[in-house]
Amino acid sequence: MKELMLGNEAIARGAYEAGVKHIISYPGTPSTEITEFASKYKEIFCQWSVNEKVSFETAFGASLMGDRAMTCLKHVGLNVAADSLFTAAYTGVNAGLVIVCADDPGMYSSQNEQDSRQIARAAHVPVLEPSDAGEAKDMVLKAFEISEEYDTPVMLRITTRLAHQRSLVELCDRQEVPSKEYTKNPAKYVMMPGMARKRHIVVEDRERRLSDAVNTLSLNRMEIRDSDIGIISAGAVYEYVKEVMPNASLLKLGISYPIPKEIIKEFASRVKKLYVIEELEPVIETEIAAMGIEVMGKCLTGLQGELSPEKLCEIFKGEKQEVKASNLPMRPPVLCPGCPHRASFYALKKLKLTVFGDIGCYTLGTLAPLSSMDASLCMGASIGMLLGAYLAKGKDFSKKAVAVIGDSTFLHSGIQPLVSAVSLNAAITVVILDNRITAMTGHQPNPSTGKDIYGNDIPEVNIEKLCLAIGARVNTVNPMEVEDFTSLLKEELNYDGVSVIVAKYPCALLPNQRKPAIKVENCRNCKLCLNIGCPAILPGENGVTVDSTLCNGCGLCATICPFGSFKMEGK
Repeated sequence: MKELMLGNEAIARGAYEAGVKHIISYPGTPSTEITEFASKYKEIFCQWSVNEKVSFETAFGASLMGDRAMTCLKHVGLNVAADSLFTAAYTGVNAGLVIVCADDPGMYSSQNEQDSRQIARAAHVPVLEPSDAGEAKDMVLKAFEISEEYDTPVMLRITTRLAHQRSLVELCDRQEVPSKEYTKNPAKYVMMPGMARKRHIVVEDRERRLSDAVNTLSLNRMEIRDSDIGIISAGAVYEYVKEVMPNASLLKLGISYPIPKEIIKEFASRVKKLYVIEELEPVIETEIAAMGIEVMGKCLTGLQGELSPEKLCEIFKGEKQEVKASNLPMRPPVLCPGCPHRASFYALKKLKLTVFGDIGCYTLGTLAPLSSMDASLCMGASIGMLLGAYLAKGKDFSKKAVAVIGDSTFLHSGIQPLVSAVSLNAAITVVILDNRITAMTGHQPNPSTGKDIYGNDIPEVNIEKLCLAIGARVNTVNPMEVEDFTSLLKEELNYDGVSVIVAKYPCALLPNQRKPAIKVENCRNCKLCLNIGCPAILPGENGVTVDSTLCNGCGLCATICPFGSFKMEGK
């Protein structure tokens, strides 16, 4: 039986068929849906963990005890998990352990481009790369086989395009893989220097064996046609190459690390000119060039962005493909109508504060007309940046600056810098934008929401009490009450210590948050309301109007209008 599936859905199906018992992840586009789809299988326990490092370590612990386990993350999440991954490559596994890593060429939802094959190579972890959803499902099973046969974590690397495309997937029965027995073995699993030196030798031997074995795996496939041009590719790019160059000879690599050198040598000997077409870094090309084989690729495709059939057509055929212009209007990213972050940033801008930001919906506070964020690096970095600014510039600066961070992001990696700030008795103000959900990636619960991935009630982490326990001064405020929020900001900015303001108001897209649309009467056309950047407020010659199909009825516009032109139902 075959079914049309998203790439992410197919990977979840592959985990089910492979007998996986645990999938522990942290949401991150484009990998998020894998864990969501997997949670529909009662045989797999799924959890949204606090961050990617804890996710990997939890999956590793399950593997250690004998159950097949998987963790799913995006490329920047792999950076968070890398500390554990590098050492897990030394210890090896008990039951199979697979890391699904979704890279994002083109940065559709990410703060950088990163080629995760580089990290896997540095960690000495094998990498499998599927080219469509059907192959993704099958490669999950193969990844677990390799993991157990070679005693290693295995990475399944996908990209945004594969995660969100659909293709046919053949459905098979689940393998009921019995749990492996755990045997105490400190020499293998405790990486003190004396043990680690010996395990490093094991890793190098394993890699030599894998380097030989990959030449016989069916994951790699030669398609010999015209011998004038030979193209080596992996992942979704293979589909582009096959579409644009149907007559060229192709070598499709299903495993991109370690590369199958013998197959590559044979393929190179059968073609006159050899190309490697790969997205992002020249990982495969560099290794082939190091083998003494003449090859080219990145000089044609460049190092940045996502490849496409149109781009390859221009490279190989010199044909500029006309991309049909869409009649749809532009849709720049914007905070949703009713988003509480809009009120928070309106207040921050009003006070002309320097804002150190973080990763989440609220990063959009950077854009006009709110224009409130000065710097953003990665998950959890805002508090550390503000602390560094305080150390460099002192209280005179920090009394005019704040760090903003979301509830999920604070639990992900914001706690430690807050501890550091308290230990220095730094005079800084941190605003935790608590919208009661992990919103940017599609409304996943987090430890402060009191729900798990299945919607069950769980103990709720109390952010206020947590910050108090760390030693910060804590206040909670409704950011939609702009005057109260602004007054509290002014007060706390003058506090000589670490102050945390929890700006608590639910995400506008959560159930039961939509209220009747605001009505406008006797608008004076002062345009003050346009400064909040709400997409439901439309400017006009005779004053603003409200699009009732977009309006969430939050009332922020009514709060800031000096003339009372915005009318809320019941008021």
